[in-house]
Amino acid sequence: MFIELHLLQNFAPSNLNRDDTGNPKDTEFGGVRRARVSSQAVKRSIRLHPVFAKTTNVEPAIRTRWMTRLITEALVKSGKKEEEAKEVANAFSVQYSKLEEKKGHTSVLLYLSKTEIEMAVKSLTEKWKDVTKNLKDSKSPELDTLAKELFKELKDRTSAPDIALFGRMLAEKPELNIDAACQVAHAISTHRVNMELDYFTAVDDLQKDEESGAAMIGVTAFNSACFYRYARIDWDLLVKNLGGDKELAKKTVEGFLRAAALAIPSGKQNSFAAQNPPDFMLGVVRKDGQSWSLANAFETPVKVGRDGGLMSASIEKLNEYWTKLSKVYGGAGITSATLSMDGGDNMEGWLGKMLGPLE
Repeated sequence: MFIELHLLQNFAPSNLNRDDTGNPKDTEFGGVRRARVSSQAVKRSIRLHPVFAKTTNVEPAIRTRWMTRLITEALVKSGKKEEEAKEVANAFSVQYSKLEEKKGHTSVLLYLSKTEIEMAVKSLTEKWKDVTKNLKDSKSPELDTLAKELFKELKDRTSAPDIALFGRMLAEKPELNIDAACQVAHAISTHRVNMELDYFTAVDDLQKDEESGAAMIGVTAFNSACFYRYARIDWDLLVKNLGGDKELAKKTVEGFLRAAALAIPSGKQNSFAAQNPPDFMLGVVRKDGQSWSLANAFETPVKVGRDGGLMSASIEKLNEYWTKLSKVYGGAGITSATLSMDGGDNMEGWLGKMLGPLE
């Protein structure tokens, strides 16, 4: 079973997701330039939105190279001496990934749940004498054994809903890898977009009247676009990743749907305040094993009508394409629910329709 989410979201002038030059990310699709927001930016905004943790009742996992700090702080809080706790944390972190000794952090980002850190700290404190006696050695057999036991315990499952959704990959320790249950597409505009530039000046508050010129001059790139967003959740894999906990899996889907509607990437928001929720959401629960991104509804870009506006035309094209796909490939085993500004439903009613079919 799969859960799919299709959103149309119009943003006022903004720069939500920048490239290496500071300009809004873009791409070519259907032969024209489109605005784009990367899937990484979308996923981060979803997993860190407060409604996700509130709905799942689980703290979000932490992506960090500073596993050493997490373990050190926990060990010190449990009563261990700071210097010894730091040594143990460094030695244990080596078991997870290559540690950059001079910097004191791992060479790659680790994606860790609070429960996983607590399990590691509990194991370390229970076997404190064993793990501290060979710390000066290049390799501690006690720590190696402890780490392997932990890896076995965590193999193919996690307690963190966001890790279960978005997966975890660690080349050095493949036994900790978790296949993502959720696929998230890059958001793209339904229409052609041209980048614009905001020329700005800053005034020195203490500058005298006879002193001319601006204290600062700069240029900020931005655009405004109606985005199509798509995401897909593999329900069976999500349940598997969460160790078979269907209740938590259902809360995870609900948290994802709520956060997907509310979360907005934070890029340049202090300058643009583009806090624009989606105008239209189509949710789909399907048991036919298929997956339909509706991006090709906009392969021919939407054009502004005589009276202006892009949202109504985008909704119309999405509906037309959905109808064509259903006619060609069939609609058996599909439950769908729409939520729009012009519809009569609300968020709670829409969520009820989406979560009802989940087993």
